[in-house]
This record gives sequence, C-alpha cells and structure tokens, in this order.
Amino acid sequence: MPLKTPLRRLSKISLNKRLVKKATDGYLSLAKHVIAADNQTENVVVSPLSIHVALSLCAAGSSGSARDQILTYLKSERVEHLSSFYSKIVATIFAEGHAGGPLLSTKNGLWVDQSLTLKPAFRDIVQNSYKAVAQHVDFWYQTEEARQKVNLWCEKATNGRITEVLRPNSIFDLTRLIFTNAVYFKGTWSNEFDADLTRDADFHLLNGSSIRVPFMTSRDKQYIGIFDGFKVVKLPYHHGRDTSRFSMYIYLPDAKTGCHL
Repeated sequence: MPLKTPLRRLSKISLNKRLVKKATDGYLSLAKHVIAADNQTENVVVSPLSIHVALSLCAAGSSGSARDQILTYLKSERVEHLSSFYSKIVATIFAEGHAGGPLLSTKNGLWVDQSLTLKPAFRDIVQNSYKAVAQHVDFWYQTEEARQKVNLWCEKATNGRITEVLRPNSIFDLTRLIFTNAVYFKGTWSNEFDADLTRDADFHLLNGSSIRVPFMTSRDKQYIGIFDGFKVVKLPYHHGRDTSRFSMYIYLPDAKTGCHL
C-alpha cells in the first residue's frame, strides 16, 4: 500500500515530461523551418505555442487523412491528448493568482463564416478545452467588419500591444474560418540594464555588412553557457512570491553556420 501513491505520481510526472518533450521537439522543428526559410533581410518573430494551438484546433475539427497528417506533425496520437496537454499548460504556466511575477496570459478565438455551423462536439472542445471565443461573422458581405472585429479582439488580448493582426485585404469573401491565439507576457528582469551604460556598436548582418545599433551593457554577473558552436545567456525575470520561474534565453552562434537546431 505505501508504494501506490509514489508510483502513481511517478507515472503522472513521466507522462507530463513525455508530452512536453514531444511538444518541444515540434517547436524546434518549426523554428528550424522558419530559420531555413528565405528571410535573410527581415526579422522574424514566431510563436510556436500559437501555431501549436491553431493546428490542434484544426485537428479537432478535421477527420481522415487531414487529421492524421496534423497529428503526425504535432507528434501526437490522438486529438484528446492535444486538448489535455493544452489544459495542463493553462493550469500551470498560465495560472492566475501569482504575486509579484510576470504577467502572462493566452487567449484563443475562432471566427466562422455565418453560412457554416459548428458541430456540437467541436464547439465543446473549442469552448471547454481551449477556452476559445467562438463567433460567427459575415466574410462574404461584411469582410472589413469581420477583419476589424478580429483585430479588436487581438488588441484587447494583448493589452493594446498588437492592434492589427489582420492587414487590409488579408481576408476576402472566400474566407470561411480563422483561428486566433494571443500570448501576452510582461515581466521585469531580476537585474535590469542601466540605460546610462547603453553604447553604440557594430551589429553584423548575415550578408557580411554591419550597422551601428545601441547595445545594452551590464557589469552584473550573468548566467552563460558555452556549447559546441554557440553560447547561451540566461536573463531571469523577477518573480516575487510567484512559484513559477521565467527567463529569457539568447542564443549566439559562433559563426554564420555554427548553430543548428
């Protein structure tokens, strides 16, 4: 009898680690494809969690080979595993009530053309597992109004940081469904950079040229890891009485092709 509780806990922990590893592998695969794409002249910001949520919702609403392909890409066996995994993320990482730590939230939205009807089982997953807003809009006759409605939702979900997620002419009368996910994060580093120490220096571009940009400078000790081909610096965020810990990790390859995901 005394062994039952520890074994159950171990099994539960192992399952969580396995799901996290699968999700992480998928995120790294996505990042690899983004980095390998032809975006050499522009900065790219991508939220793997947002894409994971959108694809998970697509899997929940699809069937047959389409669902199988999405599940394979997300490295998951069943749709239920995806919704359960997201619920656990929300209950732990995005849980409210932490005092003194960073502000962190995620919100989901589903925008369906008024000519379509959501199946009850899918609507249940959308509303209960993903806590998503499901609204019908008129993509056919009121395209601009639908675009503005999605943008307004995004603006509220990001506390005014993103005011236009859908640009003009980004949707049209043949649009039938839009998935939205917003992740909001605002935190203060444990050791803030002194603005008076900011200095201009050369920033080297991938094409071999360089530009002058302001560099933040600190005399504080930093968490730095040195690996084969790249270095990593860890910048912890102030957590107060928050039981969670958040940090920013910056990866610096030793050379142009020295770092591979």
